[in-house]
Amino acid sequence: MRHDSRLSGVLHVLLHMIEAGEPITSERLAAMMSTNPVVVRRTMAGLREAGFVRSEKGHGGGWTIACDPAAVTIDDIYAAIGSPAVFALGHRSDNPACLVEQAVNASLEAAFEEAEQLLMKRLGTVTLATLAADFHARYRARKATMKDISHDV
Repeated sequence: MRHDSRLSGVLHVLLHMIEAGEPITSERLAAMMSTNPVVVRRTMAGLREAGFVRSEKGHGGGWTIACDPAAVTIDDIYAAIGSPAVFALGHRSDNPACLVEQAVNASLEAAFEEAEQLLMKRLGTVTLATLAADFHARYRARKATMKDISHDV
């Protein structure tokens, strides 16, 4: 089953952009996302239209954060990349004549809607700043672990 990883990839590069504090080219972002720079530019265009990033042309140019990370949620980013389908699961047929399949579809649809509402509510509470803080905590923990390991040698 193919997963849509655009949201995860975009969040990844946005955190790198926050950390960098300087413009990052589409080529560097593409390398981070393991994709093509054209895909990055297409994806970043939606973020630019939403006011989350800006691009600077010329030598030393690239993409930079244009928003307050504490004010932008994962849900905002999700909307900016076009609100892709949340679940890969779906109905075998959208308008079945079979009453059994209608019952199955009704049950699944209710579960899908409930799960999607819960997910979107959660995504609306997590900001880019929250993700950046989590990264920093993980970085400090790894650094402390590495320091402990080097003292044991």
